[in-house]
Amino acid sequence: MKLNYSLDDMRLFWVVAQQGSFKLAAEHLGIPPSTLSRRINLLEQSLGLRLLHRDAHRVNLTATGQRYLERCGPLFIELNQVSGELHADKHQAVGKLRISAPINTTYRYRWLGESLNAFQLRYPNIDIDLSLSNMNIDVSENAIDIAFRVGEPKDPDWIARPLTTISFVLCASSSATQWHCLQSIDELELHPLIIAKPVKIWRLQHNVSAQLCEYEPRGNIKLAVDDMAIASQAVVAGLGIGLLPISMASEQIASGKLVQILPEWQGIPRTAYLMYRDRDNLPLRVRLLIDFMLANPPSAY
Repeated sequence: MKLNYSLDDMRLFWVVAQQGSFKLAAEHLGIPPSTLSRRINLLEQSLGLRLLHRDAHRVNLTATGQRYLERCGPLFIELNQVSGELHADKHQAVGKLRISAPINTTYRYRWLGESLNAFQLRYPNIDIDLSLSNMNIDVSENAIDIAFRVGEPKDPDWIARPLTTISFVLCASSSATQWHCLQSIDELELHPLIIAKPVKIWRLQHNVSAQLCEYEPRGNIKLAVDDMAIASQAVVAGLGIGLLPISMASEQIASGKLVQILPEWQGIPRTAYLMYRDRDNLPLRVRLLIDFMLANPPSAY
């Protein structure tokens, strides 16, 4: 059966039934009573059934109208609830934020955890679902609102805002004196190495000449792990040479547990980004976190 009325016609009937009066319903809807009456007449004509008994003061449901209301009423109640929730998304600091970030941001890069804690204290009705992985998960498929990434973004459909830079140095355990006097990058392949995934190539720059070098660790890889903290512990333990963030290595160097090797070379800084999908029509909770993070950026590492 082909229907000659719209979902809006059903909604008008539902409002009339709720208000019990064409006049009150028209005021609620913001349309003339004559227009409302005409639309209800068209709905009844399309159905071939009378839904309302009308008199000068009020309207009553027919038995058919009562059955019709019982079936369509829950639909519009749910639609109103959904509309209310969407309005809250747009205008209220409530709801859940789904965030993706690298594992390493929660260790020495404490700014992320500290920033999220401060954000939730400011906005207590916003909840956070934080997923940690050094693998670049499909943020769209996993319904991620905001992603933090280190290195150049690979998703052109997402907006990337730079937050900070992370610098790296080559390190070895202070007890591994056999590695302290390396003379060139090429000598690295003669010694065990510690790799922090997913970085596959060590990009280095000479402090004086500005010469660039891309060194791909291979051969004697003693440990490959996707947690920079574990990689750092392995270097401190003397298992091999690693390229570590200055923020993570500086404390260990100061305490005498690590030494910087090939100090004339330094890892090319990598940028940490905040990423989100759209500039407009964002839920308020997403916009608030973006603004909060950009207003409180971490210092460079």
